[in-house]
Order: sequence, then C-alpha cells, then structure tokens
Amino acid sequence: MRLLSLAALLTFSLSGCATQSANQANEAAAPTPNVVLAEPEQAEFRYEIEIARINQLLSDESLSDEELAFAYYRRGALFDALGLRTLSRMDFMRAIEIKPRLADAYNYLGIQYTELGEFDFAFEALDSALELDPEHPYALLNRGIAEYYDNRIKFAVNDFQQHLKNDPSDPYRVIWLFLAQYRESPNEALNALASNKQAIDEDDWANRIIELYLGELSEVEFLEQLTTQLRGDETLAERLCEAYFYLGKYSQRQQQWSKAANYFKLALTTNVHEFVEHRYADIELEQTRKQLQ
Repeated sequence: MRLLSLAALLTFSLSGCATQSANQANEAAAPTPNVVLAEPEQAEFRYEIEIARINQLLSDESLSDEELAFAYYRRGALFDALGLRTLSRMDFMRAIEIKPRLADAYNYLGIQYTELGEFDFAFEALDSALELDPEHPYALLNRGIAEYYDNRIKFAVNDFQQHLKNDPSDPYRVIWLFLAQYRESPNEALNALASNKQAIDEDDWANRIIELYLGELSEVEFLEQLTTQLRGDETLAERLCEAYFYLGKYSQRQQQWSKAANYFKLALTTNVHEFVEHRYADIELEQTRKQLQ
C-alpha cells in the first residue's frame, strides 16, 4: 500500500524462558508453508534521470521561491521512493523553509519520523499537514500509524475510523483499523472487521488478507493465491511486500514469533521502499525480535 507516494508525487513533476520455550514448541509444531519469492524491486531508472535533471534545475538562480520549493519537494519524494531517507528528509526541510505551507512535505516528514521512532516530531509534522490541508488524503492514516506504534491506541483507532469513513471500500483502511482495535478488544475487532468487509469489492486481492484474519482462509490457502489476479500496474514484489507484512502481523497474533520475524524479513527483501508495509516492517521486526530474546 502506497502512502502519498507517486500519485501525489507526480502532481508536482517539474519535467521469560518458560514462555519462550512454550512459544518455540508451538512454532515447531506448526507447519511452515512454502513461500513465494520475487526479484527485489529495482530502482526506477527514470527516477534517477529526473533527480539529475532537478539537480541541474536547482542551479538556476532565476527560479521563483515556489518553483524552488517544489523542486526540493520533488527531489525529496524521489529520494524517498529510492529508500534514501536522510537525503529525502533534508530536501523536505529545505522545501518547508522556502514554502512553509507545503502540507505534503510535512506528511512525508511525519512518515519518516515515525520510521525513526521520533514520535513527537512525527505528530508535530502530521498535525501541521492536517492543519494546512484538513482534507489531505493520507495524513490522517499516517498519524494513526504513528499513534499505533507509539502505543496511543485510542487515538489511533479514532484516526483510522475517520480515515475509513472517507473511503469505506478501501481494504487497507479496514485492515489498519482492525490492527489497532485488536490491541484493545480482539473480539470486538473481529466483529468490526467482518462488518467492514461487506463494503469491499470481493475481487480486490487485499480482501484475502481480511479473510485470513477472519479465519475464512488458511495461511496455506492465502499463500497459494499470492500470484493470482495481479493488476496491470502491480508487480509481484509489490504484492509480496504487502502479503508478507500482514502475514507477519498474523503470525504475531498466533505468538509464532520466529515465523513472524521471517515474514517481516521477506517483506523487506522486496525493496518496495514507498509502500507502508515496507516502511514499517523494520519496526515490526525489531519488536518481534524482542519476543525471541
């Protein structure tokens, strides 16, 4: 699932031991399904070409402040898509210094600070994005994710619920709301998931994730469907990035920590840097490793 990512980006184009033993025993007893592998996503050649062009453009002293701000923003978004977070963050900061009301730059900064675990900075950036653009399509989701990882679950549920109201047919909004609600009340979360599922197109592949979480689909059956019905604009690496992240979350619920860790590692190997699942697989992997200590 992309967050702000290329759709908006292109708009601005400028050309305890006993417990551990028990868990390990449970994991050993559980069969490990065969997984699907894909070649890691390769850096878009056109991104690198555009970065080179923007570098040349930035040397043009005749640019207006608005053009300069959008040039830095654009390059920052490209760096972000390539996984170059530090360079990206520097450009977003430059863009904001020149054009302080650039909501998209604040949104990106909020995402990156969440990845770093710098939650105070993340909330400040995402609150700024929403203040500047209350209808921003992704800032509410991103603030909910920051709240989720900062263990502010009630706030996360509120933001995810509001985000879902804006598009009840989006399966990923449904899934993130479920993940937060499950931390508070598993039974209520499952009931809400089943109810929210009704608004989602049955043919949407992400619906299989919901069916997995509801117990309507086994882990093996889910894995068998990973390569089916790929959209024309979807790569196998993108599909696997999403699938393995949510399988990792599923395995956490089963307290199968080693399996969860492996799924998060598989999500990271896809190199789909701009997907929310790739961004936060590292956080999930670190949290899962703590359960294995």
